[in-house]
Amino acid sequence: MTNLLKNAFVHRSYLNESTEFEESNERLEYLGDAVLELATSDFLFRKYPEYQEGMLTNIRAALVRTESLADVALSLDFPKKLLMSKGEEATGGRSNRSILADALEAYLGALYLTDGYPACVQFLETNLFPRADSVISAGSYKDNKSFLQEVAQARFKATPLYTLVSESGPDHDKQFTMQVEIAGTSYATGQGKSKQTAQEEAAKNTLELLHKN
Repeated sequence: MTNLLKNAFVHRSYLNESTEFEESNERLEYLGDAVLELATSDFLFRKYPEYQEGMLTNIRAALVRTESLADVALSLDFPKKLLMSKGEEATGGRSNRSILADALEAYLGALYLTDGYPACVQFLETNLFPRADSVISAGSYKDNKSFLQEVAQARFKATPLYTLVSESGPDHDKQFTMQVEIAGTSYATGQGKSKQTAQEEAAKNTLELLHKN
């Protein structure tokens, strides 16, 4: 394993206890996130020509969500490869699904730099993309609020709150705008003809935001 690939497993807490690496895996994670989004979008676009943008976006969100990426990381024994502080490890860092998902994205970033984009696609075709059919058959892409709750719990240890921002229009044709808040931070809004629909749209938009950050 090259030093760059090894760097993909360096949690920022490890820098406090070792001088082996100058930086954590966070920059690689940033790059890997972009590679993941492009490769997954391309795969879904080609494999499911019958689906429109909204459906493809929902399937992609389900496929690359924290839980899904963490499952792949676990199947590849990533917990054993992680480098972190003793304190982080003592508090369950090796089984933290957000840390595992981040490491998988960082690994993709490192793989892109060392072996190129085709190697990343091959890696994903082997380890992640086969899950797409089960996502669709189970209909697990439909409920963005459930996805967001999982992501918020994994990343922030908090439950999303939905706030009514505004409502307009006559009683028979109302338009509601809802906003998502997680751990005191406001995220995306969504609109719909019911509060439930607006919440679902806000959750989908927030998932897109969190996936990019």
